[in-house]
Amino acid sequence: MSELPPAPGHDAADPHTDEPAVAPAATPAVTSTAPPGGHGLFRFSLEGRRAPALFGAGWLGTALGAGSAAIGLMAGGAVALVLIAVGLALLTVGLVLLGGSQSVERAAAERPWPGPSPVVVFAAAIAATLFAAILVGVPMGLLDVRLDRPVGDLFSVGLQALVFVGVVRVMVVGSGALTWRGMGFGGDRRASIEAAASGFLTAWPVVLLTAMLAMVLVPLFGATPPSPLPPTGTLSGTILHLLAGAVVAPVSEEILFRGVATTAWARTNGPTVAIVRSAVLFAFAHVLLLGGSDFGHAAPLVAVAALGRLPIAFALGWSYLRSGSIWAPIALHATFNAILIVVAELVGAGALG
Repeated sequence: MSELPPAPGHDAADPHTDEPAVAPAATPAVTSTAPPGGHGLFRFSLEGRRAPALFGAGWLGTALGAGSAAIGLMAGGAVALVLIAVGLALLTVGLVLLGGSQSVERAAAERPWPGPSPVVVFAAAIAATLFAAILVGVPMGLLDVRLDRPVGDLFSVGLQALVFVGVVRVMVVGSGALTWRGMGFGGDRRASIEAAASGFLTAWPVVLLTAMLAMVLVPLFGATPPSPLPPTGTLSGTILHLLAGAVVAPVSEEILFRGVATTAWARTNGPTVAIVRSAVLFAFAHVLLLGGSDFGHAAPLVAVAALGRLPIAFALGWSYLRSGSIWAPIALHATFNAILIVVAELVGAGALG
């Protein structure tokens, strides 16, 4: 991959903060000044740590939470749901504390990225989302509150978005590792509009490339993954799905996968590694809960769904680092999803059949 030009307006420190904005794509990786061996999460020693309590409590909560959730999945009846809920709560808290421990150690060592690992942030966001789903879903079930598919889809996407943004606020912005402005929000309005316009235009060839790739992958693996927002056949349903898939989801997902993950990896490993890693993490997130009747059925679905998302995932990372604005990948993501939703509705209605 050729070297990307420095992001407009992001080649110097943000005038409103003491930290640099999105790392210019051409900035090489910076060698850490941490002591030999470091104080990583898998160095199980409290000696020399600046936040031993966070580290110890974090691993304790993570281990107990994972264990409780695993036992709950193997158990049956009402106790299973309780064990899973408690496990997810402990797991979320544990991962947040581990992220805090990482932030303290990295800031003290003056690392180029002084925040938690994007993988830890992602894991905490997933655990918190599942816990929130139980916390909200159980009372709704007891009260017999049922939401029709389009409304329920919007509700689920909105809940996930709130959790994603909340986790980023606590673990990344709250730790001082990065500000919202440093992710590419705010700044010059004209530059933001231009970035969004570039994202909109980029979406169209990416949709075409994705469609061509799907034409190869589907027959190759003999599987067609289900759409997360299947056609509704109604105008109101289409509007609700567009709101969920082309407004709410792109904003929250780009904050996590580009604003945090791509920024962190660009600062420590350079632009190419950042784009690849964030793309893989993005694809993994979208197949995490995808399953089947058995491994032979699930594996092809996961392969097609993950590989099919790589073009948009790479494009999102590239547009973010190239523009230096979060609005470029948000617009690209929103346009991409909107096209797919509308085309699916037209096909379902027979308009393109």
